[in-house]
This record gives sequence, C-alpha cells and structure tokens, in this order.
Amino acid sequence: MQSRYVGNKLMRCGYTTGSCAAAASKAAAVMLLGRGEVSEAEITTPSGVALKLEILEIERGPLSVSCAVKKDSGDDPDATNGVLVYSRVSLREEGVNIDGGAGVGRVTKPGLDQPVGSAAINSVPRAMIRRALLDAAADYDYKGGFDVVISIPEGEKIAKRTFNPRLGIEGGISVLGTSGIVEPMSEKALVDTIRAEMSVLYSAGERNLLLVIGNYAETFCREKLAIGLKNYIKCSNFIGDALDIASELGFETVLLIGHIGKLVKLGAGLFNTHSRYGDARMEILLSAALEAGAGIETLREISKQATADAALRVIRESGFFDGTMDVILRRIESNLYRRVPDRIAVGALCFTNDEDFGGVLGGTEKAEELLKLWK
Repeated sequence: MQSRYVGNKLMRCGYTTGSCAAAASKAAAVMLLGRGEVSEAEITTPSGVALKLEILEIERGPLSVSCAVKKDSGDDPDATNGVLVYSRVSLREEGVNIDGGAGVGRVTKPGLDQPVGSAAINSVPRAMIRRALLDAAADYDYKGGFDVVISIPEGEKIAKRTFNPRLGIEGGISVLGTSGIVEPMSEKALVDTIRAEMSVLYSAGERNLLLVIGNYAETFCREKLAIGLKNYIKCSNFIGDALDIASELGFETVLLIGHIGKLVKLGAGLFNTHSRYGDARMEILLSAALEAGAGIETLREISKQATADAALRVIRESGFFDGTMDVILRRIESNLYRRVPDRIAVGALCFTNDEDFGGVLGGTEKAEELLKLWK
C-alpha cells in the first residue's frame, strides 16, 4: 500500500470500505463466471491507484458466490479498521443491482447521498462495484447482469459510535469513499502541512489566499467556478488554524469556499468543522430560519432533516430561504471578522451540490470582490 508524508512523518495509507466492497464483488464474480478460486482481486480506485486485495471467507452456493476483504485504514485507523466487508454476487438477466445486507445501514431521512429506503452505499462505491463487475464480465465475455449484496457483520455495532443514527442511517454503517484511498489524518501533522504550504506561497510573493474546504470544494471551484487552482490551500476541517496561520504569515486577503454543510458551522463559531468537535448544523439553520420569520411547522420540519441541503429545501419551500441565508452569512461574516485582524480582507462563499439550487448559495459582503482575484 502506498504511503504519504503528513508533515514530516511518512504514514501508510489505507483503503476505503468502498474499495473493499468493489474488490470482493469482482472476486465473487470471477469465481462465479470462471468456476475457479481466487486469492486476490485487483481494482483501480477513482484516484487512479491500483489495489490488489486479499480475498477471504469464500463461500459457494448453487447460484452465488460470497467472499470478503478486510478493511485496512492505514496508519490512522478509524472505527472500521479491520472489519470484513462481504459481497455476495449472483447472476441476473441484465443490469447491476446493488443492495446492502447485515451491518450496512439503511437510509431513513431525505437529503443523503442515497434516497430513503436504499442501502447506505454511496454513489462512488456503487460506481466502483459496478466497474469491477463489468471488468469481470468482460474477461469472461459474459453479457448478462449481476445482483450484489454488500454486508459488514460488525457494522451495526460500529454504527453506534458514529453519527449515522443522527443522520437517519439505521441498522449499520455506510459504505463510503470518494477516492478509494484512506489518507492518514494526524491533526497536528495536517496543520503543520497547511502551515508549510502557506509559507511556500507567501515566500513566493502571494498575498491573496484561497482556502478550499475539502474535496467537494476543490471540485466545485474547478468545474463550476472555473477557478484556476494553482495557488490555493485545501484546509479540510481546519478552518480556524488556517486563518490563524494566514494572519501570522501576513496574507492580505483570504477567501473561503466550502459546502454549506461545513461553512454553516462557522455561524456558531465552530472553526474546526469535523463532527467530533460538534455538529450544530440543524441548530444553526433552525435559529436562522426563526430569525428570518419561519413558523413553528417549518421549524419542526427542518429539525427532521439529516443534512443542510435537505433543510435548505424545506426552508425554500416555506418561502424563507433568502432571509435565512442572509442571517447565516451575516453570522459567518461576524465570526470571521472576530477571528482575523482588521488588516485582512476576508470573505466566504457557500455552495451546494444540490442542482435545484444552482450551485452557489451566497457569500459574505466581500466574497464577490475577492472571487474576482481568482477568476
């Protein structure tokens, strides 16, 4: 498995539950079509990394094959490290049908990656599983389809230590991963890396700083805003640390671009947006909608939602969207001004991936002016 430097420490990367599910599915399909037994399966992750994963727990049925891959989270293991991710594959006439079995959560609230009633197997892992199966089918000139059931027997127990129950995912964990790779997440090392990257930019003469909050924001900047991402910093959840370092180094402007689900937390002064430090999204949206004039029934409906995007849909349907966003952006701006010195021009731009909203949701007073520096 590949490694990467986090700060000045070489740390081993791991692979996601989505990669495990894809590799197990490919191995099961190969054994189902080829009738032989395989000890490993090779897949290519969305980030382009080739993985060759060991296949365990092989079981053959009259019409299906089941096998497993053990999750390896690398040098910074999470709650799912070491769990077995199973895939049971059987043949069908056409298409690829993917569902969840024991230990894979079921979506019960709108606004998540998958619709209500579906297994909590996110879009990227589903695409990985489908690609792995089609690769196996091509190897054996098979023209039919597959039924796939992904199971994680320890998932229900692990889910109690996650935010899944609050998000409305019941009965297990989610099958996740956007790149297929788990990158080590030592907080001190990551902040040190942010500092090092910002120092390089400043030393090169840059005085305008673009802070991109995570992979979604990076993609949004490139594809929707058409911003050249040559000189930018991906600060992940460490917004406060990044702002402090920018102030210390002497940057003159800072523009934050992030998904509303992250940036809304700044409205409550939460400058580390990781869920372990607090998840006040619904509370912030509720109070902002109340200040904007929303009634009790709207507030009750907001409180039932699992994501900021879903809550915003409720707010828009009630007619209080513009007022609510004005309140949120005003709070974000106020907290940003308290965090950085007056000499720094700071702004924030919120977006959503929900196409119904058209991308950008709004920005603080100086956001549009600062955005011009990057366009």
